[in-house]
Amino acid sequence: MSHVEVETASQPECWRRAADLAPSRRDALPASGERIAVVGCGTSLYMAQAYAALREASGQGECDAFAASEFPTGRSYDRVVALTRSGTTTEVLELLAQLRGTTRTSAITADPETPVMTAADDVTVLDFADERSVVQTRFATTALTLLRAHLGLHTDSVVADAETALTEPLPEGLVDCSQFTFLGRGWTVGLANEAALKMREASLSWTESYPAMEYRHGPISITTDTTATWMFGEAPEGLAEQVRGTGGHWVEGRLDPLAELVRAQRLAVAVSAARGLDPDSPRHLTRSVILANG
Repeated sequence: MSHVEVETASQPECWRRAADLAPSRRDALPASGERIAVVGCGTSLYMAQAYAALREASGQGECDAFAASEFPTGRSYDRVVALTRSGTTTEVLELLAQLRGTTRTSAITADPETPVMTAADDVTVLDFADERSVVQTRFATTALTLLRAHLGLHTDSVVADAETALTEPLPEGLVDCSQFTFLGRGWTVGLANEAALKMREASLSWTESYPAMEYRHGPISITTDTTATWMFGEAPEGLAEQVRGTGGHWVEGRLDPLAELVRAQRLAVAVSAARGLDPDSPRHLTRSVILANG
């Protein structure tokens, strides 16, 4: 088995551990009412998008999400949260250095032996969710589980759904599709973005992602009998019928949206295998993006 397959399969246990850890990290994570921003790069950016939307929708405070390289330094926040699996990503470390002494910072990482440990004011280490594969799976979902639990929005049913996502067969016909589109609403837009990234990284697939209501505004024009449209969460009324009417494959999100992401991870690996690719070594990518000075 590839590293990414092993790491994907370990997610239910990682989520249990993150949920158990959350109460002890109360002071290291945003308090209700704080105005915060969440930053990351790649997969961590999409987890930041999901968390920001989830936190604000739950009434716990204004929350923005940015790519670390695009953080608006002219804005004022009570706290900035950085998500970084490796703890070495250049853009994240540079931003934390800029914020030192002016804005409280919290980081969530997988590696306690990296520069982020001293770059942020508060650090939560999820070393049990670290990964050998370049393609992120369990660290991203475990970090989001920690944050959901901190918000009081995690339940045991989420873990049960993840176990279901790992054992039930994938929908028929998807591996043979030539194009994949993932859709979300609210906090699940970030999950849809991440699902699309996994498909691109692991299987080099033509993949897109959109807020679900935006799909009708142009993107649906690519839908044919060789494409798949996968919904994270509840679909807008009539959208499933419209997609089926084009002849395209429609995948309904029946599980908790985070567990649906696990299903999408499995699909990425399955498509990779069908195309003779190595999902642990995506083309042109490394575990961490570290930019050379000068």
